[in-house]
Amino acid sequence: HILIETSGLALPKPLVQAFQWPTVKSRVTVDGVVAVVDGPALADGRVASDLDALQAQRAADDSLDHDDPVEEVFQDQIACADLIILSKSDLMDAAGSVRANAVIGEHVARAVKVVPTAQGKVDPSVLLGLGLAVEDDVENRKTHHDDELDHEHDDFDSFVLDIPSIASPDELAKRVALAAEQENVLRVKGFVEVGGKPMRLLLQAVGPRVNHYYDRAWTPDDDRRSRLVVIGLKGLNRPAIERILAG
Repeated sequence: HILIETSGLALPKPLVQAFQWPTVKSRVTVDGVVAVVDGPALADGRVASDLDALQAQRAADDSLDHDDPVEEVFQDQIACADLIILSKSDLMDAAGSVRANAVIGEHVARAVKVVPTAQGKVDPSVLLGLGLAVEDDVENRKTHHDDELDHEHDDFDSFVLDIPSIASPDELAKRVALAAEQENVLRVKGFVEVGGKPMRLLLQAVGPRVNHYYDRAWTPDDDRRSRLVVIGLKGLNRPAIERILAG
């Protein structure tokens, strides 16, 4: 399993829709969407215990591309959830638990299990292995942003690029960063052969931020070649990107 922990202010539906991309869908499925809610805050009529701290988090998070009311974000997260973790249940009495569950029930359109937890403890077997292939059903999960998201991610392009063995990982990283700056490349990831090195180089980039490291030795069973997956905005200039990455 791959566990993706998003920001508490993230919208889950666009993330799940990314798993509909053909290059992703053939390799990975979304097992399930788990939402964590603040039990005592819901019982008191709020969606978070410290709204000032939440606003500070929003201001400090450059990755957020929306500024929606926190109540709408909460409702979108609940609408997309397959499992809801009701946190801090040990801090609520029976009446508070009823109020918190009632708030959740107002925004859940499907039969979704609510699991109460205390002190952040939950058995991993409860969270993993749901097997719901959420990417195939996410369009049925109605959110406040459906009009904005109804484009099936056709505003992105991707391609796989084979490159020759390289001599310098740092030089390749510079070329990847240059492609991001000049050609609207959003992500690059892949394995690279470095001449004279028995180790496989893993490279991954988000925009111009590029990381690379040797993850393990090549094995006799490996297809020992350098291959990068490039993802960017619609209309990627593939020949230009290939020229930049080739140096």
